[in-house]
Amino acid sequence: MLSFYLIWSTCYLILLWLLSRTWRLDDIKATSAKNDFKVSLLIPFRNEIGNLPSLVNEVQKLQPSIYEVILVDDHSEDESRKFLENAFQDLANITVLKSKGLGKKEAISLGVSIASGEIICCSDADCRFNENWIESITKPFQSESVQLVAGPVISSYSTSFFFSFQQIEWGSILLVTNYFFTKSNPLMCSAANMAYRKSAFEAVNGYQGNLDQPSGDDEFLLKKIAEKYPKGSCVYVIKPGALVYTESQKNWPALVQQRIRWASKWRAHQSVTHSFSAIFSFLVQLVWLASFLLLFQGATGMIVFWIVWILKILAEQNALAKPLKTYLIRQKLLNFICTSFLHPIFVLTVGFAALRGKFSWKGRGNGRSVILANKS
Repeated sequence: MLSFYLIWSTCYLILLWLLSRTWRLDDIKATSAKNDFKVSLLIPFRNEIGNLPSLVNEVQKLQPSIYEVILVDDHSEDESRKFLENAFQDLANITVLKSKGLGKKEAISLGVSIASGEIICCSDADCRFNENWIESITKPFQSESVQLVAGPVISSYSTSFFFSFQQIEWGSILLVTNYFFTKSNPLMCSAANMAYRKSAFEAVNGYQGNLDQPSGDDEFLLKKIAEKYPKGSCVYVIKPGALVYTESQKNWPALVQQRIRWASKWRAHQSVTHSFSAIFSFLVQLVWLASFLLLFQGATGMIVFWIVWILKILAEQNALAKPLKTYLIRQKLLNFICTSFLHPIFVLTVGFAALRGKFSWKGRGNGRSVILANKS
């Protein structure tokens, strides 16, 4: 057991090094010419009244870079749609409408169907954008072979450890996302920061085939486009201007629920890569948690325990700090230490809960109401 963990920690260090070495600032070849295609910004929303004053400001900041804005209400139970209709009533290029079907995918599909832009930029109502975001996320479309572009997302910052934990975990998500894009086998992306050609969305029939899944509007579309078009058609943009900030979860139960929803999609992908990555991530954290048994292996076991955990902490700090520093985010060593010890427990909690496949989201349960409504 002692030898196993010494070898294990060495392999883990190498794994993180392999992930981090692919993180490089965007070097996609693009002409210096200004983007001449029309861009439609599409944002679905549901029960977002608390975030809408900020969204209004963010949209107004982006307006010079976009042809039109389409805001689709996914049957909000608050005053969200009324608020946006009042806020944008004098702006002709901003449309606020109610989705005919239930669920985020139906809302996005409606928005795409009426969009006039060649490029559809998607985000969420709780996000904040760099003023150069549209230009950064659409620049790769200067290459006609590019069909979908994904960009980095990270949670907003606060001083408490809980918010630091989320940002550090987002750092790991960025590393893994970028790694698989560089291998031309994209695994995941975030609907809070993605863009695609309207023609590509229509060519793969949008979300047909996975409308019964209550989430996954980002990953399912990514996989369909990646499978239909040649390698290199889906790219990931790493540059400061491409970053989108999303609202942090407010407490641990909300964070766990969000991650359960994300993790519950792995069964529906019917992909060996997705299944392997989900199981591998779970097993890695299980092995780390089992390392506490070393503390019962006498003095030598305790020494090995601290050696492997120090290696783990330093490797994670070195690897995860790389994407965070790209966006001028710096975390204290203490936050990395606490996250390193807590993360295995967090992942296993989410993993076991995801096997049940039950979660709540935007005032809805595990999606059964959406599924039934779409079938009726």
